[in-house]
Amino acid sequence: MPNRDMEAAWTIAEAVAKRGGRTFFVGGVVRDGLLGRETKDIDVEVHGVPPEALASILDGIGERTVMGASFGVYGLKGCGLDIAMPRRERAVGRGHRDFEVDVDPFIGPRGAAVRRDFTINAMMRDVLTGELIDHFGGAEDLERGVIRHVSGETFGEDPLRVLRAAQFAARFEFRVADETVALCRTMDLSALSRERVLGELNKALLKADRPSIFFQTLREMDQLDFWFPEFAALIGVPQDAAHHPEGDVWTHSMMVLDAAAKLRGEARYPLGLMFAAGAHDFGKASATRVIDGRIRALGHELASVELAERLLARLTNEERLRRYVVNMAKLHMRPNLMAEQHSSRKAMAKLYDEAVCPEDLLLLAKADRMGQGRPFEYAETERFLRAELAAYHERMALPHVTGADLIAGGMRPGAAMGDALRFAHKLRLAGVPKEDALRQTLAYARKQKAE
Repeated sequence: MPNRDMEAAWTIAEAVAKRGGRTFFVGGVVRDGLLGRETKDIDVEVHGVPPEALASILDGIGERTVMGASFGVYGLKGCGLDIAMPRRERAVGRGHRDFEVDVDPFIGPRGAAVRRDFTINAMMRDVLTGELIDHFGGAEDLERGVIRHVSGETFGEDPLRVLRAAQFAARFEFRVADETVALCRTMDLSALSRERVLGELNKALLKADRPSIFFQTLREMDQLDFWFPEFAALIGVPQDAAHHPEGDVWTHSMMVLDAAAKLRGEARYPLGLMFAAGAHDFGKASATRVIDGRIRALGHELASVELAERLLARLTNEERLRRYVVNMAKLHMRPNLMAEQHSSRKAMAKLYDEAVCPEDLLLLAKADRMGQGRPFEYAETERFLRAELAAYHERMALPHVTGADLIAGGMRPGAAMGDALRFAHKLRLAGVPKEDALRQTLAYARKQKAE
């Protein structure tokens, strides 16, 4: 817990106590403390003093910032502490959008906790005394590894909680209580904003050791179809048992996701890697056929590109993520196949040049192999791929033909120069020295002009 935030919480709690109120740590900081995990986000809730009294207290401590005055949420400049007053909420619209909120500092700890989503998030701890307030059995559920909703009356007002249950299950490797699963099956997620959906998905992909649990939990809740139909379509799609003894495409994709999670710390773009791991075989849902008695999915990587784009368009406008995932889905099979064939240095250079991030492409290829359910023997393949990648980077670091070189050789900027630079780049990938490449490129340009 950051010392500055802890000191601020203590100072606030002492001032509130002098006015007859109490201050509690709430939410994740209590949960994570019981789990022995560090947390960066610290929230306190102030009970028993009116809003104007809390504002006065904060003004006497530092520069008060308002995060949501109508919701009774404040901060202090220079601190990461969220300071809230207890409130009542009532949904007045669909999705995680419209709530009627009333601040009520005298609602009491139980009344404040009942509006929270899960018992493990409904615990409070008195800032000054350390007393744990746990009206709904959160500590017991935490010990048992169970995610259970607090109130059947209020839980359903916020459909985002379905996704929150799934991402908590993934992050903590907990199971969702049967009664909570049953309740989640009844909820409509269609009105959620894509930003909220993406936020929960990203937490699962970047914070969980086994992000597959997120999708497995949604499957159990019958909640894949609206936001993640591309994943749902993989269920039951068969694979050749000789190459995929793990089972259907769904099982393989879940295993690749978990394998990618083990590698994401090495990735240049961890979120992109995780999306690519999930989407790499989307195309098998439509491409899988039985040909000459064998299960084949010819061209599935190209079909995966279209489906990956569809998923991303549903969730985000982030162009970098789209370009990365589409590129990775298209190329994901080639590193391992080319390594098995001991492809030429020129061919490997062309592959790495086509990749938006060749380092991450190798991580995806490794995760794909790890998710095949066979004895994992990858050292020789990885040595070959890494050696060729190093050779590619060395080649790219050598002097090469530029636009300035072509202008000095008598060319003018324009379409013809662009064509000539593309020709020169091919020579660069082939390892042709700059002087030879410049001579060949100028000759090529003269020939193109004459034609």
